[in-house]
Amino acid sequence: MYELNRVGERTYYIGGPTKIGVYVADDGVYLIDSGNDKDAGRRLRKILDENGWRLRGIVNTHSNSDHIGGNRYLQQQTGCKVFSSGIERAFTENPVLEPSFLYGGFPCSELRHKFLLAADSEVSDFSDSDFPSELEIIPLPGHFFNMTGFRTPDDVVFLADCLSSRETLDKYQIGFIYDVAEYLNTLERVKTMTAKLFVPSHAAAADDIAELAQYNIEKVNDIAERIVGMCETPICFEKLLQRLFTEYGLKMTFEQYVLVGSTVRSYLAWLHDSERLNVSFEDNMLLWCGI
Repeated sequence: MYELNRVGERTYYIGGPTKIGVYVADDGVYLIDSGNDKDAGRRLRKILDENGWRLRGIVNTHSNSDHIGGNRYLQQQTGCKVFSSGIERAFTENPVLEPSFLYGGFPCSELRHKFLLAADSEVSDFSDSDFPSELEIIPLPGHFFNMTGFRTPDDVVFLADCLSSRETLDKYQIGFIYDVAEYLNTLERVKTMTAKLFVPSHAAAADDIAELAQYNIEKVNDIAERIVGMCETPICFEKLLQRLFTEYGLKMTFEQYVLVGSTVRSYLAWLHDSERLNVSFEDNMLLWCGI
C-alpha cells in the first residue's frame, strides 16, 4: 500500500485505499487527490521527499473525504495550492457539507468523523493561472456533483470514482451515486474512451475499461429493477431501504444508512422522473408505488 507506480514518462500513481495520481511537471509535482486523512498526507509527503519532488499543487477530482483528506496537511506543510471547481470546491472548503448533505440536516456525532468529514483546505479554481494547463479536465458527473477526471500528457486518464471494481460491486452491491441519469451517461462516455492507461480510484488500472464500465451499468439497472419490483405494493422509504439491506445482505450502521439511503433516494428520484414510479400520500406518509 502507498507504493509508487510509474505509468508514463511523467505520470505515476500511488496505490492505497484511494489511488492517487502524480504528475511531474517542469515546475514541480501535482497530485491528483490526496487520500483520506492526515496520515495519508504524511505518507504522500514521504514519497515526494524520497524522490526529491517539490509539491506544487493538489488537483482534486471531487470532494468526497477519501479524496481530499490529505489536503490540509500537505497544504500546511508545503504551501501548495489545492484546485477544484464548482460545488466540489464549496464542499472542499466547507467539508461539513458532505455529512449534512448525506443526512439531510445537521449531522449527528456518529457522522462527524474523518470518513465523511475531512479537514477543510484553501481552494483555487481550475481557471487559476497556477493550474497545470497541460492536464485535460474530463467531466465525470453522476457519482458526485461536478466530479472530474484528468488526462496527463502521457495519455494516462484518472477516472476518480466513476466506476467500481467487480469485487467491490459484488460485495457491497449498492455503490454511492448522487445523480443516476448523469452517472449512466458518464459510464456510456467512458466506455468509448481510449487512453494508454485508465486509473480508476477504486479498481485496477487497465488499458481497456469498457467491459468494467458495462458491468457498472448493468449493476445500476439491476438495482433499479429490484426497486421497481419492491414498489409494486406502495411502500415507504424506510421499509424499502430495510428490504434492500436484507435482500443484499448488507449491515445497517449510521454511516451505511446515510450512504446507501442517499443513493436509494437518488434511484427513486430518477425512476420517478423517468415515469417508472409514482408517489402517493397516505396518513401523512409518502409512499412509492408503480405506475
